[in-house]
Amino acid sequence: MMSSVKNTLGDGHQRLEELVPSRYALRIGEIEVIVFSDGVFSLPASTLATNVAPADLAAWLNDTLQPLDVYRWPLNVLVVRSGDRTVLIDSGTGAEFPDSPGVGRLAARLDAAGIDPASLTDVVLTHLHVDHVGGLLASGLRDRLRPDVPIHLAAAEIEFWTAPDFSRNTFGGFPDVLESAEERFVDMYRSQLRPFETKYEVAPGVVVCCTGGHTHGHSVVRLVSGDSRLTFLGDAVFPNHFDHPDWHNAFDHDPEEAVRVRLGLLRELAATSEPVIAAHLPFPSVGRVAVAGDAFRWVPVTWDY
Repeated sequence: MMSSVKNTLGDGHQRLEELVPSRYALRIGEIEVIVFSDGVFSLPASTLATNVAPADLAAWLNDTLQPLDVYRWPLNVLVVRSGDRTVLIDSGTGAEFPDSPGVGRLAARLDAAGIDPASLTDVVLTHLHVDHVGGLLASGLRDRLRPDVPIHLAAAEIEFWTAPDFSRNTFGGFPDVLESAEERFVDMYRSQLRPFETKYEVAPGVVVCCTGGHTHGHSVVRLVSGDSRLTFLGDAVFPNHFDHPDWHNAFDHDPEEAVRVRLGLLRELAATSEPVIAAHLPFPSVGRVAVAGDAFRWVPVTWDY
């Protein structure tokens, strides 16, 4: 039986509020980036791959020393400062999963970092899944934003959710959760939505680009300052996709297109060796992509202290 690793510091003593790092800062040229952990969310491991035999998925989980039944999904969110703009990229789950206390921590962690939500000049959403928009629905963040803060997302994403097609997804009862969050989000922020067609420069060197794949209007965010670059991949890549980029994630709305987009991004990023962050790679999710035979490998950066 595989044992899990837990934080147990504080038995018999006053417990610390935070036992592990929850934010990580880096610079891309003149652009400041802070990665925040919104927490870790447990889902059935079967959501990692829906087009392979259970034995193949089990083999990958065994190789990576993971349990066979539950996979713990990290949730990463960015705050980017460039010029006079401070941009929040995605917002975590908020209070959408009250039975999962390990997630929905963004608002508290912004406070711990000394970032007032009222200082945010822009919000970017890679897509409208609940774990990316839920934070904007929760009072801890929603009530403290500027009432007119613009929210940038692909027009194709808004269009998809007017009549969403879940026929190619395999995530059981999750469509109800996804639709509920999306509908409430659009109702709440309709006047603040700033849709773009293919790409939009939100701040100097901060460009959000529609790729499609994971969702119809899924986007990545490119940061460029001088010779320095970084790409935030959102949900284009999950942890198993370096070894198996052709595996369909249960939350991919167009699995074949998601594979095409994923392969294109991974090949490009392996060629450029630029740093990468993704929403569901282990915190702080900063690393590079390398070619490994017919697939790829993830190379985490060394933390700077």
